Amino acid sequence: MKLADAIVVGGGPAGSTCAWKLHAAGLDVLVLDRARFPRNKLCAGWVTPKVMTDLELDPRDYPHSFMTFDKLHLHWKGFSKKLHTPQHSIRRLEFDDFLLRRSGAEILQHEVRDIEVAGGDYIIDNIYRCKYLVGAGGTRCPVYRTFFRSINPRNYKLQTATYEQEIPYRWDHATCHLWFFDGRLPGYAWYVPKANGFVNVGLGGMAVQLKRRNGHLRDHWDRFVRKLEDCRLVDYKHFHPTGYSYFLHGNVDLVRQGNAFITGDAVGLATRDMCEGIGPAIESGLLAAATIVSGTEYTLSGIASLSGSTFVSRILGSKFAGTGADTRAH
Repeated sequence: MKLADAIVVGGGPAGSTCAWKLHAAGLDVLVLDRARFPRNKLCAGWVTPKVMTDLELDPRDYPHSFMTFDKLHLHWKGFSKKLHTPQHSIRRLEFDDFLLRRSGAEILQHEVRDIEVAGGDYIIDNIYRCKYLVGAGGTRCPVYRTFFRSINPRNYKLQTATYEQEIPYRWDHATCHLWFFDGRLPGYAWYVPKANGFVNVGLGGMAVQLKRRNGHLRDHWDRFVRKLEDCRLVDYKHFHPTGYSYFLHGNVDLVRQGNAFITGDAVGLATRDMCEGIGPAIESGLLAAATIVSGTEYTLSGIASLSGSTFVSRILGSKFAGTGADTRAH
């Protein structure tokens, strides 16, 4: 049986960040992920300046595709506004692999199926054993499923679904566009160009609201593509979008059980205004590592539920999640 001080299940931003800090503190760390990295990951790839600070990463030292936007172009029911705020775009294929390799942890491809507790340790599939276990495996994380699902059931009012595609494309407009609630879509759409000739376009919407309208994001796709063509942003005839779902920031009652922790999308931490999940995932990974290393309390109460602090952010948050929804996390 392979032994480690800590095993991190999931090699995305939350898991790799946690593993990075644990390894730096001298722990023997193993990362298990069912995928082989680098792997394709559906994501608009929007990264905030705070993410780069939290990762202690200078953009000039990042060796892969990286773009900076000085402003975001926001569109809402016919009105447009340029929000002057620096933001970045990356390709998750490159970004996640870079962070995982940088962590210094041992990385193994393995799909976790069974987790047991024995003698205060965690045993995974009768192959791996550790004292500390970190769940960073996304919405379907096996650590969440085993130790937290019954006490932390998902709030499906906060489930968002996406339908998107990243394509090689020689874009002409190095600007990021976001459309909100366009054409009765209970959500948003985006155009995010990326360095070295790629662009990510997609739709996101609240699953409950879509179901209530007997709709699906694919029902809005053709209209969205026509909008991209009309705006002369993308003229592409071979789209084959796919989707996934995750959960927005909500009231989380328990994120630690013994020495087992959940982080990132395993908790459900994406912001309620921009549905941005990379930053909150990284923050939670740092907090879990700090608890393991120094014994501090593991609490996610400091992770913001909104990407911004403006009136627009609050309006978007209430529109996505519902005006009466609880925004606490514990």
